[in-house]
Amino acid sequence: MAVVSSSSPLTARRKLGAELRLLRDGTGLTAEEVGGHLGCHGSKVSRVELGKRTCTRKDFDALMELYEVDDTKREVLAELFKRGRQRVPPWWHIYNDVISANYSEFLSYEAEAAEGREYQPLLIPGLLQSADYARAVTGSSYVALGPDQVDSLVEVRLRRQERLREKDPLVFDGIVTEAALRIEVGGAAVMRAQLRKLVEVMSLPNVNLRVIPFKAGEKGASTGAFILFSSATDAAPDVAFTESAENTTSLRDEPIALRRLNRMFNNLSAAALSTEDSVELLRRIEKELV
Repeated sequence: MAVVSSSSPLTARRKLGAELRLLRDGTGLTAEEVGGHLGCHGSKVSRVELGKRTCTRKDFDALMELYEVDDTKREVLAELFKRGRQRVPPWWHIYNDVISANYSEFLSYEAEAAEGREYQPLLIPGLLQSADYARAVTGSSYVALGPDQVDSLVEVRLRRQERLREKDPLVFDGIVTEAALRIEVGGAAVMRAQLRKLVEVMSLPNVNLRVIPFKAGEKGASTGAFILFSSATDAAPDVAFTESAENTTSLRDEPIALRRLNRMFNNLSAAALSTEDSVELLRRIEKELV
């Protein structure tokens, strides 16, 4: 079975569902009223709008007529409909033995997002990690896993990084604290190589990483890592993923939480050094490591 490079049927279904919800809101119809038009319950309409159920061709055509969608818009939605029904799995399908449902959802959003904004207080963002750094972090975080499983998770992390170098790459804006640069993950040699990798990847036009120095004090203090994904650059976030010791939690249908995290990222960004000063700090810390 062929594996596509990044496109996710799940993400396509969710995008189509969101568009259908906007169209329904524009008509003033309830889910129950639309369900009556389709000959089904309103709960089915709601599940399609949430991306939890695949829309059938018959229902799609009926909805286009009901909402009086013009040809240009219908063409866009038809492409989402087609992709949402694809049976071809994404590239991470072959790692299903080590990938959780939450991680699979995360990868779906990352694969098709236009912009990602990430804050990490203690670790280097996964998209910017070296192989040795990733292996050290994964091995300590998942002590119950065997060596082969750890290797698979490291492969997934490195494969994710291809998203930064695609023809239409992810625009990545990362913020880390100085602590993330000074904690010697994997030892001094691994950490020095990791810091050099950060300087290298920051040369990409779509990657920006800045550091909150210790001297920023409470302005740069925030508990818990998080990442925001947006479908359009500089747009409001579509989804957020927050990290804790137990798991990763997605926040998709919680506009208040998304606004709060977006505001928090902006505040942390204001406390960070400039890109140039961040690079200078990276190089200085690398020289200090022996």
